[in-house]
Amino acid sequence: MKKLAIAALFTLLVANLAGHANAAEAPTEGACSADITLGKSVTILNEGQGPDVILIPGLSTPRAVWDPTAERLKSKYRLHIVQIRGFGDDAGPNAEGPVLPRVVEDVHGFIADCIAGQDRPAPAIIGHSLGGLTAMMIAARTPDDVGKLMVVDSLPFFGMLFGPTATVATVEPQAAAMQKMLAAKSNAEADDQTLQIMSATDTGRAQVKAWTATADARVAAQLIYDDMTTDLRPELGAIRAPLTMLYPLDVSAMPAAMVDGLYKGAFATAKTATLKRIDGSRHFIMLDQPAAFAAAVDAFLAN
Repeated sequence: MKKLAIAALFTLLVANLAGHANAAEAPTEGACSADITLGKSVTILNEGQGPDVILIPGLSTPRAVWDPTAERLKSKYRLHIVQIRGFGDDAGPNAEGPVLPRVVEDVHGFIADCIAGQDRPAPAIIGHSLGGLTAMMIAARTPDDVGKLMVVDSLPFFGMLFGPTATVATVEPQAAAMQKMLAAKSNAEADDQTLQIMSATDTGRAQVKAWTATADARVAAQLIYDDMTTDLRPELGAIRAPLTMLYPLDVSAMPAAMVDGLYKGAFATAKTATLKRIDGSRHFIMLDQPAAFAAAVDAFLAN
């Protein structure tokens, strides 16, 4: 049972977690309040008024994953909704080379230019899956520039799923094989077995399938490699912002004790972390338990 559960979680994260990049380009005049291409690796849609909130989707999903959340929040917050180039639009420069460092740099560049550069308080960041890893990287490496962060079902090191002694070096061969396999596909559409792990409902699985069908497999393949070879655990202690970590539980797929132990162990060194489990959900918590997810987001932003 334990091996099956670990295999299921591995499949979940592989499917959805997707040289140094050039410095982010400064936005042009007016770019901080419009739909812009920033640093070329991401586009950012800005809408609403109020405190700044940045929403980052996961691997192979466009920013539409945040549509219900954005609709609820835009009357109270100044939203900045990220889309990684290649997930719902043209891949651009993301078709080649490491993508994750570039995304981290570009999103942070946006914060520096359009939030800190306008003398506004540090933003809240909410990231799902690979977006959660991106948010943690920014918070750990530029702690003064993040006011608070919410991580939705992500791990600081993918290799934890291979065992307690896993390192980037030991995981790299699997990462390279996964990258090669996905890059050979025409797109990053999830198969039926993977979709069962993504969402607990037929409607949710259909939505995930539609999103991933629009994703560029080259970008997804590179981000899978980037994610699997990133170990952020030594940096978690550098995060000073309050960190809320949401994680799913579906007892029909995995025992509660195993799930709780995995996430508690993963974030043990994150001094500001508060873990919150959302029962009756799988990887896309916002699709499976929208009311509970909305309540968790509201509580996070209110504190």
